[in-house]
Amino acid sequence: MTNVSYSFTNHEESQPAPAAVAQGPGPAAPVESGPDPVEQARAMAGAADSLEALREAIAAFEHCELKLGARSLVFCDGAPGARVMIVGEAPGREEDRQGKPFVGRAGQLLDRMLGAIGLSRAESVYITNVLPWRPPRNRDPKPDEIAMMTPFLARHIELIDPDLLVIMGNISCDALLGRRGITRLRGQWTEAQGRPALPMFHPAYLLRQPQLKREAWADLLELQAKMKALA
Repeated sequence: MTNVSYSFTNHEESQPAPAAVAQGPGPAAPVESGPDPVEQARAMAGAADSLEALREAIAAFEHCELKLGARSLVFCDGAPGARVMIVGEAPGREEDRQGKPFVGRAGQLLDRMLGAIGLSRAESVYITNVLPWRPPRNRDPKPDEIAMMTPFLARHIELIDPDLLVIMGNISCDALLGRRGITRLRGQWTEAQGRPALPMFHPAYLLRQPQLKREAWADLLELQAKMKALA
């Protein structure tokens, strides 16, 4: 039944108002999109003029949900004035617990690898990750997570200004080279962020595939030779 509305004036009943004519749906209201996480990350990273300011900017960045489930912001380890900067993928459980990159079994293997060519994180290597927060259950980072954190990584590299980059693992290659396929990329010098870059197997992968340590040793010798050539 059609509802009919009535109005009363001076206690006199008026005639029923004509029923409203049904109207079709009007134009949809514009959907307001929030700030672009990548653009906001780029602005925040670009404003950071020191490592401490960059760390604070990352801590203040609210668009990456990984931080909600992580215990620690894993920023860096090693010597800020190092010629070699290693870029890993994302923190694992032990890294999340201690707040430093490469401190679990993979980190111990990395230290032995570096020591074999006369390098150490205490004096001659600087280390960071693409992602500063541990993904749940160590899952691979999602493409949007990589994209929104890459501006911070790029600024991190600018501030350290190393001679050489070592890009460890597929996630790191994705962020810095826009490519994956570490078995094809490893051992081949390329360029990232305006400087020579060498993709290598991630130490965690070598722990699962120990037969690949021969290739990893060849890559370390490539790194050593490049450092001597640039000295």
